Amino acid sequence: MTGTTTAADYAWLEERYEDFMEAFCVTLVRGLSPEELLGELGAGGYVRTTGVDGLYEPSFAVSEPNRTFVGAVSLGEWTLLAEHNGLLGITHEAMLPLSRGRTVVSHFRNVNAVDHFCWYEDGELRLHFEPLFVYHRDGTHPDELLVEMRESGFDLSKDDDRDYTHHTEAAFALAHRITGVRLTPELFASGEFLCGLAREPRD
Repeated sequence: MTGTTTAADYAWLEERYEDFMEAFCVTLVRGLSPEELLGELGAGGYVRTTGVDGLYEPSFAVSEPNRTFVGAVSLGEWTLLAEHNGLLGITHEAMLPLSRGRTVVSHFRNVNAVDHFCWYEDGELRLHFEPLFVYHRDGTHPDELLVEMRESGFDLSKDDDRDYTHHTEAAFALAHRITGVRLTPELFASGEFLCGLAREPRD
């Protein structure tokens, strides 16, 4: 674990990227380039777009069944996979095999405020929780990051009056602490994403 990032460091998300934050999935994958990651996900028809706002229209224009539009950008030894209105990054059938020999950290939220945070490591789901209900956790190591979770800004209590006002920002802060990768407004605005139609695993 690394860093001292808190929810306050990600206040810019809702302030500057309200449309993207309405329904998103962001995934950090260690050890694969954008090209390699899209290849692992069975993506084809590569195009490039600038910033997360460029993902919006193509995401809703997908007509092929069992496909989702994704964008990937290199962040050193990590790659950020971004989806607007997608959930591939928290789909266990896709992420568990992808995580073999590497780390994958994903955070998803949809328009109904349903959200999930997943930490995959070497083919196993180490931690999963819903940021709105952070006291309920599962995975092989559900309590390993309690200190980091509190420091990121999560209220771990079960009280009805618990503070969950910044749970989304806290999830981004926790992902930073796990990966050491800080996402920035500049990346969201001007990152050059390699995009394609990834294959959705079937039941």
